[in-house]
Amino acid sequence: MDGDRGLGTDPATGREVVVRSGRFGPYVTEVLPDDSPKSAKPRSASLFKSMDPTTIALDDGLKLLSLPRLVGVDPQTNEEITAQNGRYGPYLKRGTDSRSLETEDQIFDITLEQALAIYAQPKTRGRRAAAALRELGVDPVIVGAVVVRDGRFGAYVTDGTTNATLRKQDD
Repeated sequence: MDGDRGLGTDPATGREVVVRSGRFGPYVTEVLPDDSPKSAKPRSASLFKSMDPTTIALDDGLKLLSLPRLVGVDPQTNEEITAQNGRYGPYLKRGTDSRSLETEDQIFDITLEQALAIYAQPKTRGRRAAAALRELGVDPVIVGAVVVRDGRFGAYVTDGTTNATLRKQDD
């Protein structure tokens, strides 16, 4: 996409909303009037991965500019929970604790009860374990299951402590 594409005027502020192509991908922003102070910053937000900059409408742009969205206040800690879109995708934030959301659409749909349920689960770090492709049986030495999993670099066999990569020709 070359240049700006106007989406329309924000009815709340009277400012024009445009789609631009930036260094980190397409985004929506509002155009400030020429007489605005130099310290004034326009609201802007990155487009979701599922959005096309050539077909985005004004209402979608305004939804993006409304982020971060206040989901509610945690009754136990009295901290605000917000739904946001970040560098690594959609997430919830409560104080300094953040949790990932599954889809970008959840940013606008998630309720306080659902957010509290996500925070009630223990926090996971790093990658989630791959689902087992096949169970080979129990190792009699360590008395643990030996399974085949699909990993970052292809299929591998693991007993829970030791991993062995399979060759591409292995079935």
